[in-house]
Amino acid sequence: MSSIIVTTRDGTEHTLDAKPGMSVMEIIREGRIDELLALCGGCCSCATCHVFVAEEDRARTGAANADENDLLDSSDHKAANSRLSCQIAFSPALDGLRVTIAPED
Repeated sequence: MSSIIVTTRDGTEHTLDAKPGMSVMEIIREGRIDELLALCGGCCSCATCHVFVAEEDRARTGAANADENDLLDSSDHKAANSRLSCQIAFSPALDGLRVTIAPED
């Protein structure tokens, strides 16, 4: 099975099983990492699923679209590697993806 590696705000790494067709947000929530709020449930209407994609994985996840960028602009913690985890669709090509949960705004 494929997996992703999620670093929580306290620096703890969690390896989570990942199924194709799920968003990274859904994988994190299914993995019971509660600090990722994802208040809108993945509708791309908030920024509470903000993550930082590891530099070595940025090309694999692609760039944020315009709507995603607008929402990320509302975060005090936006960085070049910021993404909304609800907008990253997991596929086998993303096996081993590393993300860090962004600080809460």
